Amino acid sequence: MTWTKEKIHDLVESQRDFFLSNQTLDVNWRIDQLARLKLAILANEKELEEAMGKDLGRTKEEAYLIDIGPSLMAISEMIAGIKKWAKPETHFSGMTCFPSVLTKVYKMPYGVSLIISPFNFPILLTFGVLAASISAGNTAVLKVSSKSVNCTKVIQKIISTSFPENYIAVVDGGHDIADLCLKERFDKIFYTGSPKVGKHVMACAAENLTPVTLELGGETGNWCIVRKDADLKDAARKIAFFKLCNAGQICININQVAVAEEVAEQFLTELKKAFDKQMPNALENREYPHLISLSAYQKCEQEAMEYQERIIYGGHGKEEKLRFEPTIIYPVNDDEHIVNHELFNPLLPVVPFKDDEVDQLLEKIAKREHGLAFYLFTKDRKWAEQVMSSQQYGGGCVNEVCLHLMVKGVPFNGTGHSGMGAYHGEWGFREFTHPSTVLFGSNRFNLPLREHPYTGKRSAYKYKLLKLFER
Repeated sequence: MTWTKEKIHDLVESQRDFFLSNQTLDVNWRIDQLARLKLAILANEKELEEAMGKDLGRTKEEAYLIDIGPSLMAISEMIAGIKKWAKPETHFSGMTCFPSVLTKVYKMPYGVSLIISPFNFPILLTFGVLAASISAGNTAVLKVSSKSVNCTKVIQKIISTSFPENYIAVVDGGHDIADLCLKERFDKIFYTGSPKVGKHVMACAAENLTPVTLELGGETGNWCIVRKDADLKDAARKIAFFKLCNAGQICININQVAVAEEVAEQFLTELKKAFDKQMPNALENREYPHLISLSAYQKCEQEAMEYQERIIYGGHGKEEKLRFEPTIIYPVNDDEHIVNHELFNPLLPVVPFKDDEVDQLLEKIAKREHGLAFYLFTKDRKWAEQVMSSQQYGGGCVNEVCLHLMVKGVPFNGTGHSGMGAYHGEWGFREFTHPSTVLFGSNRFNLPLREHPYTGKRSAYKYKLLKLFER
């Protein structure tokens, strides 16, 4: 289908009419829709794996590990928790409101939601977010990436065969189609992508005062710090795995490693070994994913060429396959260009620092735009907890990478230039609902404390009671 302004407008209005029918308010009905989505993903699992192989060069194992499996987990978590999350809260109104002592908080869906998903996790960042929207009782328009074309086709098939268009629909196309969507009046917008486009989404949303959730990549990159007391072999093994995953095209991936110079050479030796063991002959290895497009490849290659004299591992690519080797660049100063923007590729700059000057490094990082992720490798648990509880970032790990994304019951979010809002599990349900507070009044035993007049013989006791209750 060729999407036009009129077709998108009609789609949004049809979803608004469906939402106003109140059918989505039934929690059991929502559970049925989530179960239907889960079954559809399972039924098309092979097609999804093949599509990710074509779009990103992933093996079926990696496709399941980081896209399909987490999507199924997210839906299952929603199905298991939605009845508890959606239940209205009951509160005692307090003596100030006496005799109206009962207040309820209803978890209300926003209405018609717009979900804009990226190419790098085309399944998880579409269906995982959609599950949150469904659980909260919204309808959804999915604007999927024009770059991951094969995944888009399977997503369209899954949605069109599982749901009516006036409830959930897929809109494909480039930035022009996304802008047509953003000109419509949605009730909630959820965008995953770059900070630059995130600003544009917010500006468009402001026209209708539409609430927005932004999940963005770190504008100045996600840092990983390796102290001299770290288990260097373990750190290198995990960092290598993560940088190989999806060829570095992950919003929470490590953008640069800062390693204590006292152990830098040893760490680099272990890192090279880890790359060699996990992905030998990367350019010809069928397990190694490729970059999404020619422009992404050329951008990666150009930046590598700028630092070619400091490349100590990798540095080569095959344009026809869109593959570029995992590439270590060392040494890099903490103020150079390559560590001041998001890379989104397999380049890995390594920044040496004196271990006893780690606090100065942390101060420099804190003054930059906040990353989506932050990672530490150290045996000093007390220091690590102090750092992780004082820095500004989305989420992270100590002596591990990326697995905070997989933990049930906790939020995934960014802050500042890495985003706003949070989702996963109950946090996703909350992100797609607004709490409505309702006090149930009484027509008996009402005291005239709030009523005029405030002067005369009753003024003294009114004032005393107000001072007693309102504290």
